[in-house]
Amino acid sequence: MFNLLKKKLGSFVNKVKKKTTKASKESAKESKELTPKLSIKTKLKAAITKQIEISESELVPLLEELELSLIEADVEQNTAEKICNEIKERLLNKKIPAKDVEKFIKNEIREIIKELISVGSFDLIEIIKGKKEKPFKILFLGPNGSGKTTTIAKIAYLLKERGMSSIMAAADTFRAASIEQLAEHAEKLGVRIVKHQYNADPAAVAFDAVKAAEANKIDVVLIDSAGRQETNRNLIEELKKISRVVQPDLKIFVGETIAGQNLLQQAREFDEALNLDAFILTKLDCDAKGGTLISLLYNLKKPVLFIGVGQSYEDLIKFDEEEIVNRII
Repeated sequence: MFNLLKKKLGSFVNKVKKKTTKASKESAKESKELTPKLSIKTKLKAAITKQIEISESELVPLLEELELSLIEADVEQNTAEKICNEIKERLLNKKIPAKDVEKFIKNEIREIIKELISVGSFDLIEIIKGKKEKPFKILFLGPNGSGKTTTIAKIAYLLKERGMSSIMAAADTFRAASIEQLAEHAEKLGVRIVKHQYNADPAAVAFDAVKAAEANKIDVVLIDSAGRQETNRNLIEELKKISRVVQPDLKIFVGETIAGQNLLQQAREFDEALNLDAFILTKLDCDAKGGTLISLLYNLKKPVLFIGVGQSYEDLIKFDEEEIVNRII
């Protein structure tokens, strides 16, 4: 009996080892080679001139591999195709050093993608300090579950660390427990909160928060909002009303990177309705690549201010486009 159990256990261990080895090999394959398949003619010419001019037939397999890498990293398919077409235009027949071709090509691709997604940015703290009339008003938008309420708390913490006061407006009067969730953050941070009953007019909550900030000389109003679905017309009209009533200085969309290609559609809907100013993306710690950021920047041309990388108040870092590109290439 003991020998039978021992035999079965040994068989199980061997299976685990095989699976682990297979997973390791598959993981190693994830690093895509971006080396053009050079013809003999190109190689002979390079031996003489010490330069390479990549033809279209040599470039196409490389770009197919790159497009696959981008899509696997959650870059939206049309965006991946457009980026690869742009890279093709720039690399085709370009004279490059014959030495270390792959390194040169990878660096060129990185620089081209960085240029394509570069939309400029601004320092949130500096822009708040630069406004003479207080309070500075920020309306946070985005679907439920994206980390919007937690992000508001993180921004309140950041402001406090920089010596600025803030007040929270619990204008999501639709989602169950949303007011309590924001109130809990406010209490932990020692920040004031303005709240009404559930199903109250969200615009009235935001308006009261602005008035409270004016009366108490508070620097920034942070306005939470509902996020049932970006296609819900009642929600969109509700958000438009908040915007009309309080005239926010910034409208920031909060989305989660793990939403994949849905993120672009969500952001586009909100942008068309409310003309967004910037993005904060959450849950990058759960996303291996972050290609959703590339889709967002390439298509909507609005800056990403911060990336959320955890649940702690300190887990908010400035967006670095180079780091995102390096995750993929």
